[in-house]
Amino acid sequence: MGELLSAVTSDVQTLFRQEVELAKHEVKQEATKAGKAAGMYGGAGFAGYMVLLFLSLAAVLGLANVMDGGWAALIVTAVWAVIAAVLYQRGRTRMRAVAPKPEQTVETMKENAQWARHPTR
Repeated sequence: MGELLSAVTSDVQTLFRQEVELAKHEVKQEATKAGKAAGMYGGAGFAGYMVLLFLSLAAVLGLANVMDGGWAALIVTAVWAVIAAVLYQRGRTRMRAVAPKPEQTVETMKENAQWARHPTR
């Protein structure tokens, strides 16, 4: 009986180690994919920045045909300042709603600890 129990325990340990290695391999593959996707997002963000930069320049040059160039640049700058202020305010409001502590995880960990202390309850 003892040998059988020892063999089962050994097999369970081997299975657990293999599962952990498989999980590590899968996480590594997914992290590589996520890294490549993040690089693409970064490139898209830079391209979007360049589009906005040249669009702003075109707006300044277009307005400069109607008014003085300095005023045209000031108007475009003011528009961007308003956009920045609105985005900052919305981001600040949303950030205040973020809870830094994972409440649900803390609660389940408390339940797990309670069950481990008294598994028959």
